Amino acid sequence: MRPSEFERLVDDALEGLPAEFLARIKNVVFEVRAEPGARMKRSVGLKPGETLLGLYEGVPLNERDAGADPLYPDKVFLFQGPIERSCGTRAELVRCIQDTVKHEVGHYFGLSDRTMHAIEDGDDLPDGDGDEE
Repeated sequence: MRPSEFERLVDDALEGLPAEFLARIKNVVFEVRAEPGARMKRSVGLKPGETLLGLYEGVPLNERDAGADPLYPDKVFLFQGPIERSCGTRAELVRCIQDTVKHEVGHYFGLSDRTMHAIEDGDDLPDGDGDEE
């Protein structure tokens, strides 16, 4: 898929987020990259054979001082190659992009991977929602 088409699907996924969340997303850059770099893989402790579909870099809202905006924008990266390789159909690709956008936006709001996976799986939410594992 051409990068421009993939970026359009990312934009569609963002526009599909609930309005109450969209209104609170400020100073965030969403960027599509072909592949995650070595630094990004190390930053999340990726093991050989594991895949990184997206990454949030920034200070989550629940960790910010009141009234103090970060100097630089937060970033959400989506990695086209890994996302495309994990999907067999266009419908799966669209769904994967939507899920990845929601997951990384969840990190922006301060939700941990554990909490995000529980939400995605429809499980009960774990205690200590902002605690990263």
